[in-house]
Amino acid sequence: MAEAIAFDLALELITKLSSRALSQVGLCWNVKDDLDDLKSTVSTIKAVLLDAEERSVTSHLVKGWLEKLKDVLYDADDLLDDFSTEALRKDLLGGNKLTKEVRLFFSSSNQFAYGLKMGRKIKIIKARLISIGSQAKSFNLIERDRPMETSFMTKKRQLTHSFKDKIIGRDDDKAALLKLVLEFESEENVYIIPIVGFGGLGKTALAQFVYNDEMVKNHFELMMWVCVSDVFDVKIIVENIIKSATGKALDQNLEMDQLQKQLREKIGGKKYLLVLDDIWNDEWEKWVSLKELLVGGAKGSRIIVTTRSLRVAKITSKCQPYVLNGLSDNDAWSLFKEIAFEQRSADSTDSGFVEIGKLILERCCGVPLVIRTIAGTLSFKETKSEWLSFKDNELARISQNEGEILPTLKLSYDHLPSHLKHCFAYCRLYPKDYEIEVQALVQFWIAQGFIKQLNQNLVERSFFQEVEEYRIGNMRCKMHDLMHDLAESVAGMESSIVDSNKIASDVGEKCRHISIAPSLIPLFKGKKLRTLLHFPNNTDQNLSDETWDLIISNCRCLRVLKLNSIGIQKISPSICKLKRLRYLDLSRNFSLKILPKSICKIQNLLALKLDGCDGLKELPKKIEKLVNLTHLEWKLTSLETLSMFVVDKDGSHGGAYLSELRLLNNLRGRLEIRNLGFVKNAKEKFEAANLKEKQHLRSLVLEWGGGNHDDEKSLEDLQPHPNLKELCIGGWRGDAKFPSWLSLLTNLCEHCISLTHMPRGIGKLTSLETLSMFVVDKDGSHGGAYLSELRLLNNLRGRLEIRNLGFVKNAKEKFEAANLKEKQLLRSLVLEWGGGNHDDEKSLEDLQPHPNLKELCIGGWRGDAKFPSWLSLLTNLVDISIYAPSKFKHLPSFAQLPCLQQLKLSGLTELECMDNNSSKGSQGESESFFPSLKYLRLDNCPNMNSWWRKRSIGDSNEDDTTVMGTSTMAFPCLSSLEIRNCPLTSMPLYPSLDDKLELRNTSSRPLKQTMKMNITSTTPSTSTSSLPLSKLKSFHVHNIEGLDTHTLDECLQHLASLKTLTIGDCKEVDLEGMQWEPLKNLSHLEIDNIPKLVSLPIWLQHLVQLKTLKIHNSNGLRSLLPVFQHLTFLEEFEVTDCKELELSGAGIQIFQDHTSLRSLRLRNIPKCRHLPEWLQHLTNLQRLYLVNLPNLTSLPDEMRCLTKLQTLEIERIPQLEERFRKDIGADWQKIAHIPNIRLYQ
Repeated sequence: MAEAIAFDLALELITKLSSRALSQVGLCWNVKDDLDDLKSTVSTIKAVLLDAEERSVTSHLVKGWLEKLKDVLYDADDLLDDFSTEALRKDLLGGNKLTKEVRLFFSSSNQFAYGLKMGRKIKIIKARLISIGSQAKSFNLIERDRPMETSFMTKKRQLTHSFKDKIIGRDDDKAALLKLVLEFESEENVYIIPIVGFGGLGKTALAQFVYNDEMVKNHFELMMWVCVSDVFDVKIIVENIIKSATGKALDQNLEMDQLQKQLREKIGGKKYLLVLDDIWNDEWEKWVSLKELLVGGAKGSRIIVTTRSLRVAKITSKCQPYVLNGLSDNDAWSLFKEIAFEQRSADSTDSGFVEIGKLILERCCGVPLVIRTIAGTLSFKETKSEWLSFKDNELARISQNEGEILPTLKLSYDHLPSHLKHCFAYCRLYPKDYEIEVQALVQFWIAQGFIKQLNQNLVERSFFQEVEEYRIGNMRCKMHDLMHDLAESVAGMESSIVDSNKIASDVGEKCRHISIAPSLIPLFKGKKLRTLLHFPNNTDQNLSDETWDLIISNCRCLRVLKLNSIGIQKISPSICKLKRLRYLDLSRNFSLKILPKSICKIQNLLALKLDGCDGLKELPKKIEKLVNLTHLEWKLTSLETLSMFVVDKDGSHGGAYLSELRLLNNLRGRLEIRNLGFVKNAKEKFEAANLKEKQHLRSLVLEWGGGNHDDEKSLEDLQPHPNLKELCIGGWRGDAKFPSWLSLLTNLCEHCISLTHMPRGIGKLTSLETLSMFVVDKDGSHGGAYLSELRLLNNLRGRLEIRNLGFVKNAKEKFEAANLKEKQLLRSLVLEWGGGNHDDEKSLEDLQPHPNLKELCIGGWRGDAKFPSWLSLLTNLVDISIYAPSKFKHLPSFAQLPCLQQLKLSGLTELECMDNNSSKGSQGESESFFPSLKYLRLDNCPNMNSWWRKRSIGDSNEDDTTVMGTSTMAFPCLSSLEIRNCPLTSMPLYPSLDDKLELRNTSSRPLKQTMKMNITSTTPSTSTSSLPLSKLKSFHVHNIEGLDTHTLDECLQHLASLKTLTIGDCKEVDLEGMQWEPLKNLSHLEIDNIPKLVSLPIWLQHLVQLKTLKIHNSNGLRSLLPVFQHLTFLEEFEVTDCKELELSGAGIQIFQDHTSLRSLRLRNIPKCRHLPEWLQHLTNLQRLYLVNLPNLTSLPDEMRCLTKLQTLEIERIPQLEERFRKDIGADWQKIAHIPNIRLYQ
């Protein structure tokens, strides 16, 4: 569609550039001449675009040229949109003319400054266009213009076939099917009739023809119609069957047990007709699983199946399928004539039109969809010469292969008016067989500027089907699968349905329109999106704040944003930065309580949808600023979600009893119940919660959280409904008996339980897909399941953790019986020994997993210290973790695992080296040395002095530049490195780190060596010649051997990208003697136990981006002055364990200018005697934490001024507790306005 878009963009740009309104704007900002030049340049290029369109079909060079041109035209369109938006903003400024002019002048976009900026942008666009235009000469493109399209725009037609298609030429087929449906005597109660034929023949239309027959309606008690399409999901199909039977939408969270029950109730004993339209599934097992649910109908019940595949037909039924053929010549002509000559009946007898028409019809092969589409196109062509041209030129180029009708359908697309080409291609964003709400679709088109109002042309040309009016003034429709394929084809890279990680990563900058799952939005890198749609489904995740921020920062070109039913709780005020937005759908976000005032700044907004936002009580007060708003939808519905119920531990808060859950049986989704260990009269209260009646719940979390764990608080009394999918039990230390109701939860697909054993018989749940943990019964006293019960659970996927392997007896036999190597769907495997007898017989060798494994974690193995031979077979490993205790003295070379991205070693107290080869033997492997490793963590390996095995005794005395090959070996793409409690003096270097470096209780030698590196010469995979670690974002150093002020200062000079810095336990470091100025991007600084710190370093005042400052254990620190006054951008400040620090006293006004501060934490500061009056200046403070301030006896009256304070936490200050008791304390009124107050001893 690139060429069509390029021509129309050029045409639209010329129209905008010719408008009087833009001309006035140009005069106002002194850029009229620039705009005129731009118009001239675009007009010159537009002249050859039609020829380029034709040439691009056969020339990749021309097609690529059009793609480049289109990008520039889009940018030009965005620029003109900025002009109109700024002009609208100017008009909406309040006040008289003089006031408005003054406000404009002193704004950031005053006329002069704005004009200069926009003038530069116009010149850049023009230069790009001239450069691309000059390339067109090499293609010898011819100047042409498109014929006037007024006939497409103004022609009025009566819709004789749009809303209810006539069925022509299928009377014989209908009669044959009626005999099968009404008369045929079958031995089976439910007889299945397949209809087979390739796409476009009218299988669905024929099934509808039969379905709507009056004899059929009178013959069956119950009639149902379900469209199946590509995805054969039995649960979804059953839901849709029930929906069709009842005429009501189902609760999406119903589980399969409930659905089966409802289905049996609906069809049991009734003579029913069910149509399953467009089945693609050819897996017999899946079909049987559905068929078994449908056999309960009375004798004479029928199921009609439509499919393109003869194989599918044979799987679904034993009977001979009804094979549908093309229309006869006479019937085909009747259908063609009715559409092509719909309002020109005289032409239908004109021999010239008839002759051409019949020749064209021959190429349609009797396929109704092709006939309708071609005839619809010809109905807009007025002359015989146009018909003849269509036959001899476009149609003649199409190959004639049975079943390949897409190229023929494309001819109708080619003959659409330009604006309708956009509209049609845009529809590829909908999933196949999606019921399209026409009003919303039209609003999308209008928001993109494709059309100005509703247009029936696409319906009249048979691009849509099943068009119906479902509410007054509202229509919905579908696209035929083949039409959807065509839309996908012509849309090209412009549009994409992003439904997988791969697609999200592959879709590039050229993509302008997407429909996407919310979890994939962070993976999408394009920044020129004009459409972002979300079509809700049961697997959606909520939209996080981070994802919101990504949309706002990366998608400034958006015109359409649809984020309904996605769990949005709040909207960032920065949404106003989406100033080009025309359509915003936030409907059915139940937790949304308030819209930011800034939304009223999106003055281009045409449609705002808020229906179903239950928590939203009012609209912003300045909603009238949305002067272009034409659609505002807002209505309330009921909420059915309670994500958490917290038991009142001691009853002091007057909280609800567990019994108040009894009648909340419409709860759905996830329910977490906390503090069950504190419930009194537990048996009665547990039963009163009535969990077994909550059939809509999908996930249940039972969390004890302390309290009295007597046997009376039994799990047996917390039985959930059998529909439950996920169960998590945490912190239970009672009778240790697993409840008998577990065997009833046959729908469990996630089983994550922290217990002493697994119930016997768990191996019978062979359809189980997720078992997050299998716990071996340590001594057999609980009668728990044996490891062999894992043998047949080969559908397990995701993560599996096996605990207590050290207690397994006859380990070789039991380990092999677990059959891990057959579990090819597992992604992550955790093998945890957990004590027991670690003899060499319990070998890792017998726990071989499948080669598909991505993550492997081994914990607590203290056996033979040999790593298993199968490691080299796990070439797909992405993540390896090994943790204490263990006897590993060295590990095999992980360096050649091609996909390994994360390596984590923890608590390996006997580990001496990573690689048993010497560094000399490793130096030649630089190209294959950890080729994918991004994250490395070495934690508490006290005997690990070197990465490599030492070659000789003298190696340890080598100097910094020659230590065992480290001058040449480096990680090629390592991003994060953490070394804690490992005395490593030699290891591969790490100049390419760009995320995090944490060094704690280790040597400074590798750091010094890394800082001396020349990146380009030592790491061929890195092309940049910048300094080592220059891209590092986070740096943490604690107690580093050999680290002094000079070394740290020299290191910090490299870290221009650093955002987070922690310096702790560095006794030789004097922060005052360091140059902080290069750290211009630093936003988070922590200083911990620096004995030489007496006052804040003067250079800190240059850190203008600093948002968080934390100071701990600095007993030499006496004052924050004078530097602190300059840190006015701070949002979080924390100071703890500073015994000599004075915060209050005569003349001290530390926080007076810190109006940005959001969080303040003061802990263990003996000299803090009171919080003085300057506290009132912290007008934006939201969180205040006061901990162990022994001399603080009261809080100031100015606490009342902190109106934004949300949380006040007071801990270990007993002298304040009495004064601030709720309602009765002497100082309660000072803090009564704060929503969350916590007092701790």
